[in-house]
Amino acid sequence: MEPISLPETGIPAGNNSSVPQKKFHVLVGVTGSVAALKLPLLIAELLKIPGLEVKVVTTERAKHFYNVQEIPVTLYGDEEEWQLWKGRSDPVLHIELRRWADLMVVAPLDANTLAKVANGICDNLLTCVIRAWDLSKPLLFCPAMNTAMWEHPITARQVEQLKAFGYTEIPCVVKKLVCGDEGQ
Repeated sequence: MEPISLPETGIPAGNNSSVPQKKFHVLVGVTGSVAALKLPLLIAELLKIPGLEVKVVTTERAKHFYNVQEIPVTLYGDEEEWQLWKGRSDPVLHIELRRWADLMVVAPLDANTLAKVANGICDNLLTCVIRAWDLSKPLLFCPAMNTAMWEHPITARQVEQLKAFGYTEIPCVVKKLVCGDEGQ
């Protein structure tokens, strides 16, 4: 996969102009895979990239694997979706996040959310953002599940469906899993 470069800001290198540079907006989706325990590390690494602004959309199950207090960026969940909207002219959070983001990365993408997205189900904030996603912008997904789940025949079909939507898969790696198994 080609590295993703930040958009040009129109300011020549070395120019100390007081004109603010446009931030590149990355929306991170996190689901209920045990790999979600690495969310604080992922966010810390992303924040090292100059010019990047990061927000997180989490599923409720993902919160089981990390401490919300360790996430130094704005974190949205289902509760915020419903608190924001009170009436007809109020903003809709999943649409506002879609507009804000230049790129979305779903890491990790668990088997449950993979199945939902592949089949068009949008029953939480994250799946609503993905369903409303602007297909002219990149969406990267990082499948993460137990090897037995990964090797089930439906998983390959669902991954192919996401790729058919134009999303980009970041492939699994082989390693020792939290459950003790060795595999993808």
